Amino acid sequence: MRPMLATPGDPRTGPPGGRGWAHEIKWDGIRLLADVRGGGQRLLTRSGRDIAAAFPELAAIAQVGEDLLLDGEAVAMVGGRPSFGHVVERVHTSSVTAAAQLPAARPATYIAFDLLRVDGMQLTGLPWSARRAALEDLLDDVPGVLVSPVYDDGVQLLAATADQGLEGVVSKRRAAPYLEGGRSTDWLKFPHRDTMSVVIGGWRAQTGTATRLGAVHVGLPAVDAEGRPLRDEAGRLQLVYAGRVGSGLAGRAGLVLAERLAQVPGTPYPFTTAIPRAEATASTWLEPRVVIDVASLGLTPGEGRLRQPSFQGVREDLTPLDLLELP
Repeated sequence: MRPMLATPGDPRTGPPGGRGWAHEIKWDGIRLLADVRGGGQRLLTRSGRDIAAAFPELAAIAQVGEDLLLDGEAVAMVGGRPSFGHVVERVHTSSVTAAAQLPAARPATYIAFDLLRVDGMQLTGLPWSARRAALEDLLDDVPGVLVSPVYDDGVQLLAATADQGLEGVVSKRRAAPYLEGGRSTDWLKFPHRDTMSVVIGGWRAQTGTATRLGAVHVGLPAVDAEGRPLRDEAGRLQLVYAGRVGSGLAGRAGLVLAERLAQVPGTPYPFTTAIPRAEATASTWLEPRVVIDVASLGLTPGEGRLRQPSFQGVREDLTPLDLLELP
């Protein structure tokens, strides 16, 4: 199953008003479906990858019932605010021994916001208000789990989340069913920062070094006239160039990303258009496999280059082809 997705709301009007809408905080974490069956659980990313081993502190979800499916996010708090960088590093952990040591240093909380199945009953066709009531009854005082609070005034919540440095607001129509794997205007998102997911197609070393990242070349999946992914003669995905990202790669973040890119096979130049020689010089080209989030001031008109981009973290929950579904 794939989760329901929100449509970007109009920033000029802000969150909708009226009794027909409810509003939640937009959490800066990893979207996960918690699937519990027969005493065991899977924590599934948007791409369907089970990363339950990376979050042992969330094992109590499996004790809630014999059969349930929750929608929510794994969030790591730093200084009272969610830190995407801290929680996304957990996704890389596959060793049970290593994962057991992580909760003490970087504990995560599962913030649940929807209940999709319980005791064999599919709830996706019910209105959000009914699913929400069942969710609140089910998740009462479960260790490591919180139910995302709901607010009636979306405009006020948007202002409050901006003041507190939170990511934004998601507004949900109370009467709406859950649209599995689809994007709907029944859920509207109002983020405070312009964050975009892009694919790494290459990297350049930091000046004076041979292996330390100085910048990564990024792009978006190219498509043909019918909207299908564009591939080269060898079947490799092609990218539309979106620029270089160097900010945010200092320190541990750059080292962790370099380790991740070392696992990616090299490839011929993967972008559909040539870039200036000065930018391409001494670059190493990679198969388009790794998706990252960057914060920026948007794209330049015409060229479509990221303006002042800053690396935010690796999105192990997304594949390059997933980006074709994002707005």
